[in-house]
This record gives sequence, C-alpha cells and structure tokens, in this order.
Amino acid sequence: MTVAAKFEIEYLQYLDPDGKPVAELPKAFKDPKALVPLFKQMLFVRTFDDKAIRLQRTGKLGTYAACLGHEATHVGIGASMRPEDVFAPSYREYGAQFMRGVKPRDVLMYWGGDERGNDFEVPRNDYPWCVPISTQCLMASGAALSFKLRRQDRVAVACCGDGGSSKTDFYAALNSAGAYQLPLVLCVINNGWAISVPRKAQTGAQTLAQKGLAGGLHCLQVDGNDLIAVLEAMRRATERARKGEGGSVIEFMTYRLHDHTTADDARRYRGEDEVKAAWTREPFIRLRNYLVKAKAWDEAQEKAWLEECAVKVDEEINAYLNTPVQPVEAMFDYLYGDPPAELLQQRDAAIALEKRNG
Repeated sequence: MTVAAKFEIEYLQYLDPDGKPVAELPKAFKDPKALVPLFKQMLFVRTFDDKAIRLQRTGKLGTYAACLGHEATHVGIGASMRPEDVFAPSYREYGAQFMRGVKPRDVLMYWGGDERGNDFEVPRNDYPWCVPISTQCLMASGAALSFKLRRQDRVAVACCGDGGSSKTDFYAALNSAGAYQLPLVLCVINNGWAISVPRKAQTGAQTLAQKGLAGGLHCLQVDGNDLIAVLEAMRRATERARKGEGGSVIEFMTYRLHDHTTADDARRYRGEDEVKAAWTREPFIRLRNYLVKAKAWDEAQEKAWLEECAVKVDEEINAYLNTPVQPVEAMFDYLYGDPPAELLQQRDAAIALEKRNG
C-alpha cells in the first residue's frame, strides 16, 4: 500500500489543572514573576465580566456574551500580538482586546446598543466585534494578504469558536492562507458548545486543529486553560508568520463556564456534573496555584488587586452610563453616502415620533 500523506497534531500543555508543571517551561516563562502581570489581567477581565453580567441583569445593558473560563486563552492571544498587528475578534474576546488597548467602556457601549463602542480609539486597525459567525476569519485573511503584498512585518489574528470552525468562511480563510502563504493565525476557541450544539455533534474530525491541514497550514492543539501553553503556541505561530512560513490553526481547549449569552440558559442542554468538572480545570485557579507555590503571588496581593480592579471597572461603568445617548436619527445617518428616499422618510418619521414622545 502506498501512503499519500501522514499527519499528527501536537498537544501543548505546561501546567496541569492543579498548577503543577508537566513539561519544561519555555525560557521566557521560567521566572514565575514574568506571568504576574498577565495573571492580574486575567483577574481584571473576570471582575469586568461579573460586573457586566450584573449590569445586564439590572436592565442597564443589553444581551451580553460572557467570557468566564476563557481568560487565559484571550489574555494570552492579546499579549502575543504587536500593536501594528491586526485582530479580528468574534464577540467575547475582551481579554485579548483589553491587552490591545480597547477600553472596557467600549465593550459596554456596544452591548448597550451603541455602535460607537465599535469605534476603538486604540487600536485603530483592529476589526470590530463580529456576531455573524466566522466572517471575521475572511476579514483577517484579507488583511494578511495586504501585509504580504506590501511586504509589511505584520500578522493578522482571528478568533472563532468550535462551531465557527464548521463555517465555509473559516475554510475559505485557511485555504487562502495556505495557497498564498499568508501571515494569518486562526484561533479556534473550543469551549465545547456552539450555543446548545455539543462539539461531538459538530464534526467527525478528531481535533478541530487538523482542519488546517487541508489548507497546508501549521496545526496545533493547546490547553487553553494553561496561560503558558497559550503564550507558547502564539509565539510559535506569530514567529512562523513573520518569517514568511505561512499561517497556523490553533485549537484552544477551554470551557464556557457561563451561559452562551445572558439570553441563554445552558441548564437546558448541558448537565450539572459537566460544568462542575470544568470548574476544576479552569484557568484562574491553575495559574494562581503555580504562582503561590513559586512565592510570586499571595492572598494579600490578590485582595488588594481585586479591590483595585473593582474601582477601575466601576470607573468604566460610570463612563458608559454617563455617555450622552445619540439622537434617534443616528441609526440612519451612517448607512448610505446617498440615502434612498424610503430611508429618509423613515428617518423623518422616527424624529417626529421621538419628539411626540417627549
């Protein structure tokens, strides 16, 4: 028998769920203190996420997509990018966006129904949140093509979920990255569920990472709850991209500890035992155990930092709540350069209705 091709997918992990090293750590992270700033950022993201959910529950925010359990993956992705790179998120990678300069108040404005939240002061070249599933992957591949044509030392990074990796947009993006050797990193954040559809019902593939093989990309599966593994995986992928060695597909294994969004009730489709088991593998406890044992972190530091996080998040919430609401005509003013007559009629009607209602 002649074999046309063989492949294998590496699984990357450095810390087990208890925070114990299971492999030799990368040189950059052998000093535990180097991880403390990123651990603090994970705590900030978790604080923000909790307060955002509370805002939604009290009617001060629209439907919100929580990121509980994804902190290591998101922060690690953002920390691995340069300012000049381009990020194309889906709709819950706040940790990555905060690392890149997006303000928490922008996130709140967006989920509060104000599109000005998508107009980031920093970084100006990143893409806005993308609710249509995986279309952001094609946007990132287009950016990566422009980097190559212009001979720019830049990388495009896109995130999608496990369900998003089944979309044609994802396949088209990875195929173009392979065909043109593009500096593109496709991050598949496998949290086990595409809303209510479990991973096992989405594809027959053993891993989601291996989908990149069809396009000739470098593929890797990573423990997404292990910050060190996330950082190392991203380092490998971005270095390959900058050297002209092409794109990568990285599957980050994590879990969605909250509902899909605040409009969802995950108890209707997943069991309590599954969620309890996922809490034993979550990223925060794992890294905290490692840092405490290495004497790089302690309870007093954590208490002080959480208090500081609460103050910072409250400042962002107040900035959001105190932002003047746009006039009703704003929803019409940015759709067309030359608005059709029907739209102008609707605009006039909306203005008149708003005046009539006081």
